[in-house]
Amino acid sequence: MIGISNRKFNDIPALVIVEATKENDALPVVLYHHGFTSAKEHNLPLAYLLAEKGFRVVLPDSEYHGEREIEISALKKQISFWDIVMQNVDETKVIYDVLQKEKLLLDDRFGIAGTSMGGITTSAALTQFPWIKVACVLMGSPKITTYANTLVTSFKRMGDLPVSEEMINEIFEALKKYDLSEQMEKLNNRPLLFWHGESDSVVPFDHSFTFYEKARELYQDKEDIKFLNQPNQGHKVSRYAILETVKWFDKYL
Repeated sequence: MIGISNRKFNDIPALVIVEATKENDALPVVLYHHGFTSAKEHNLPLAYLLAEKGFRVVLPDSEYHGEREIEISALKKQISFWDIVMQNVDETKVIYDVLQKEKLLLDDRFGIAGTSMGGITTSAALTQFPWIKVACVLMGSPKITTYANTLVTSFKRMGDLPVSEEMINEIFEALKKYDLSEQMEKLNNRPLLFWHGESDSVVPFDHSFTFYEKARELYQDKEDIKFLNQPNQGHKVSRYAILETVKWFDKYL
């Protein structure tokens, strides 16, 4: 039987999904970060399928989401997007450390994945943590500064950018170290799966695809990096994407 428990990693609320009889065993772990309009519970179907394969799955709530939601304006939340991503990266390390301390991580087999903002988080985390063994990016951009520029341009076009140019430049500067497209060598042949809908109007399809084409050249085994495109699919994860994500972790982690 698959069990779901609600716990905190230090002060980070999360759901942990795992085979109930193995709750206290050391297991390979998949950390899955949700998207900007989502929360941890929304990824339970995927977590269930991963748990069936023997993984411990951790679904955290990002800042201002789920259990951490507070009364702030939609605009304030939007302009906090990159702060949330960077905090997600920091909290990935917190969760990893807690799992290690509690002896719940088997042989350092730690994988990470995410949807949209969570996919952006996943790409950013790969620049920081060599102990991540496997990753999946679902409709996220590994070109973090390029995407930040895209969002700023969009806000300016709408005449609705309540931050100064100085603050924008500070954000861009802070994001540089998380930009996987500028430091592809940090992939170091780690298995990496991309999935993206071709009709995505939120996160540009070409960000992940052009990145994949370049990154693939660096891989010794070309099968260890894979790109799945889905025609006529917008900014929503399909069942196909979910099943392929499960297959990827089952194969490599």
